Amino acid sequence: MAEEDLIICRCEEVSLNEILAAIQEGARTINEVKRRTRAGMGLCQGKTCRRLVTQILARQTGQPMGDILPSTFRPPVRPIALGILSSVEGEEEDDVP
Repeated sequence: MAEEDLIICRCEEVSLNEILAAIQEGARTINEVKRRTRAGMGLCQGKTCRRLVTQILARQTGQPMGDILPSTFRPPVRPIALGILSSVEGEEEDDVP
């Protein structure tokens, strides 16, 4: 496997090559890389790849890592059944059909 084929974002299966292409096309922030490649938009919301993307961006653009703005992200979420959301206050989750 070539280094460029290395998967950086496992959730969205974004490779190093895709991130480098986004930077070559003009992405200069983590959010710009994210919008072009979807890196950091998966289930973990960048928890595992955010630092790697920052390092790649810093190396490719010559910016210190501290000067790169952090990306926007949502807390990781887990799908839940709609019945849990519709339960009445005080009702136990086990009582929900």
